[in-house]
Amino acid sequence: MSEMNYRRLGSSGLVVSVVGIGCNNFGRRLDFDGTRAVVDAALDAGITLFDTADIYGRPHGTSEEWLGAALKGRREEVVLATKFGMDMEGMNGVDHGVRGSRRYIVRAVEASLRRLGTDYIDLYQMHEPDEGTPIEETLAALDDLVRAGKVRYLGNSHFAGWQIVDADWTARAAGQTPFISAQNQYSLVHRDVEAEVVPACERFGLGLLPFFPLDSGLLTGKYRRGQKPPEGTRLAQDGYQGWLDEADWDLIEALTTYGKERGRSLLDVAIAGLAARPAVTSVIAGATKPEQVRANAAAGAWQLTAEDLAALDELLAG
Repeated sequence: MSEMNYRRLGSSGLVVSVVGIGCNNFGRRLDFDGTRAVVDAALDAGITLFDTADIYGRPHGTSEEWLGAALKGRREEVVLATKFGMDMEGMNGVDHGVRGSRRYIVRAVEASLRRLGTDYIDLYQMHEPDEGTPIEETLAALDDLVRAGKVRYLGNSHFAGWQIVDADWTARAAGQTPFISAQNQYSLVHRDVEAEVVPACERFGLGLLPFFPLDSGLLTGKYRRGQKPPEGTRLAQDGYQGWLDEADWDLIEALTTYGKERGRSLLDVAIAGLAARPAVTSVIAGATKPEQVRANAAAGAWQLTAEDLAALDELLAG
């Protein structure tokens, strides 16, 4: 098995694996035994970054609970990341849609700590912007959590470029803890973040944590232009055929050829190619089986040469 690579998250001192595990399947598409199998496989592969959220699982919070249980006795081996700020449907009390407030954050973090079975969170991320709360209030509350030792580092998710800049300036002007990471949708066929989010991350020292790096399966190599999805695959479900028909098959096929020329699969290209893009620290990929975890980890171990990168840039520019 190829050896996992590790990087500092943005300009911080927090070191994470180049491939992370997205835990949104825990408590939704996976039962507890399946969750434990994926966690065990990730640890065996050298993956250290586990990314969950209070809203993941059915009911909400199940992903955190099961991840915490699966990591029992191994907590110190991992970088545990979770998120707050999406609608928990009353599980954190009445919030009136204002989930960046000091009042809400204090409730949310205590609930996540309890479910995760830990006394600190390595990376606590604001899951989406809250237009109802001044960013000054949110950052002050999060800074208090860092100073209290309940949270080690702070991140954001679904922020636009200007919101990343605004939050960074606000935190630094007040002498508070800034965000060190941004988590946004990003894949080699979904590159909207390159316009503003990537430059903002580079300028202000945030590490980018892409989610949906395989574009919901389009970049796994399982699907072909004009063909029905294989039985049992995620995209074989009703409602996905139109989405498949509208996919950028010219680019997907070009990426497939690029991989074949280098003895690599499309999945390898999707993960390693994304990990090599500017500002990206760790590629967060979900998994429902241990073999998927191992494949993702092996893909992340591939380090593209300067020639590989130049060819990929040219392909994506076309």
